[in-house]
Amino acid sequence: MLTLKKYSLLKDLVLLTIAMFIGSLGWAIFLLPNHITTGGIPGLASILYWGLNIPVQVTFLGVNALLLLIALKVLGWQFCLKTLYAAVMFTLFSALGQHWMEGSTLLKGQPFMAIVLGAASLGSTVGLGLASNASTGGTDVIAAMINKYHDISLGKLILLVDISIVTASYLALRNWEEVIYGYIFLFIFSVCVDKVVNMMHQSVQFFIISEKYEQIGRAINVNAQRGCTTISGQGFYSGREVKMLFVLARQTESAKIFSIINEIDPAAFVSQSSVIGVYGEGFDKFKAKRKKNSMLQEQARKLGITTEPVATTETTTAKS
Repeated sequence: MLTLKKYSLLKDLVLLTIAMFIGSLGWAIFLLPNHITTGGIPGLASILYWGLNIPVQVTFLGVNALLLLIALKVLGWQFCLKTLYAAVMFTLFSALGQHWMEGSTLLKGQPFMAIVLGAASLGSTVGLGLASNASTGGTDVIAAMINKYHDISLGKLILLVDISIVTASYLALRNWEEVIYGYIFLFIFSVCVDKVVNMMHQSVQFFIISEKYEQIGRAINVNAQRGCTTISGQGFYSGREVKMLFVLARQTESAKIFSIINEIDPAAFVSQSSVIGVYGEGFDKFKAKRKKNSMLQEQARKLGITTEPVATTETTTAKS
């Protein structure tokens, strides 16, 4: 029987496999044959392939292995193992794509269409990878390390790192027009990354008013694996005391929660709305760093201020 942790890992691996298939074929079918430079390690591998005829798979796998050794301490072994799996899948699928396209070029003479399709496929791949707590490797790993401690857009981080690689492609292509196509690719690519990551991490909140709130709350706890908070209220018109459930969940879990409510109490009153960000257990982590107390105490000492422990008042929180 699959535990929740094993199920989550299996789901991530299946999602990564699908993502690598889409991205690698987009790269091998639309971008490589049309000499359109991408960013990151695929871009570097393309430059070495065009300039020195080094197989793209060799460069992609070799550089990723080096970066993952560096990222192991920062991002953890689970992230790195899943990223290594993604890199191997991307390498295998891209080799298949190159074999299929050998001697032919799809969308030849239509570079803009090739850019749009290639950027959309690779951007979706990177976004799905990051949403699964992994990546396709390369600059995605660098961006993930920075994003772990700073709340900066992943798409913008990848865009900044990749601009230099696209510019360097001029050394192999000797054609500024194709370099400009690379810049267009990066813009579309970074937008797709942010859209996919935000879509996968989008959260919603529910307010549920029902006489069967206890049954609904327990079912959401057990079946949807989400916490509930009970809020006491009073109907303004009727004057009746009511109990309301407050629930935060991922967008992808909305259908399951609605199914639970409908099964227990089809007459329940439910309000659902999107939220910009949810931080805490089961959701995203805070990325802002606290200033160390020792630094504040040192500054106070230099100013001649005596610091004393600040008394704290005990507070109670709603039981979830």
